[in-house]
Amino acid sequence: MKRLFDVTCAFAAIVLFAPLFVCLALLVRLNLGSPVLFRQIRPGKDAQPFQLIKFRTMNDLRGTDGELLPDKQRQTSLGRFLRSSSLDELPEVYNVLKGDMSFVGPRPLLMEYLPYYSAVQARRHEVRPGITGYAQVMGRNAIIWEEKFEHDVWYVDNHSLWLDITILFTTILKVVRRDDINASSELTMPKFKGSEDTV
Repeated sequence: MKRLFDVTCAFAAIVLFAPLFVCLALLVRLNLGSPVLFRQIRPGKDAQPFQLIKFRTMNDLRGTDGELLPDKQRQTSLGRFLRSSSLDELPEVYNVLKGDMSFVGPRPLLMEYLPYYSAVQARRHEVRPGITGYAQVMGRNAIIWEEKFEHDVWYVDNHSLWLDITILFTTILKVVRRDDINASSELTMPKFKGSEDTV
């Protein structure tokens, strides 16, 4: 039932938001250049890697040492808008259609985090990752990693179609209100290096 719900909603979203996809792609191309899409390997269900796609939100400015500048210096006003409005996540609908992701589930994080999870935290990979999830409606980037993982595991143990629909509607409200966008003054969450009891 969950997969049928995902596929149906993904097809509907592609048709409904096609003009928005095109407009955003053009804006990204004009402001940030090519490529329009950001691609990165992330762990999916059972921690199997897949290629996540999003709209690009940063330029490729580098320092004198040839290294990319910090995120805060590379993100443009368009990029900040795309992130705060979550519009950069729209291409992930394609990941849902492919079966890599679900509309609702634990957010797919970085491959480099896998060795740092405790056995309980690693259970977040028992379901498909989501465009949004229970942790996102419970605090997004305003809560610490351990709380996020607790919410993720709770979702794994309690997920249902009705819960997914509730999370989707709550997500829309939070996006409109711009709730819990960043952790303190950071552009994104600090990298996860393991909990005290796992390092």
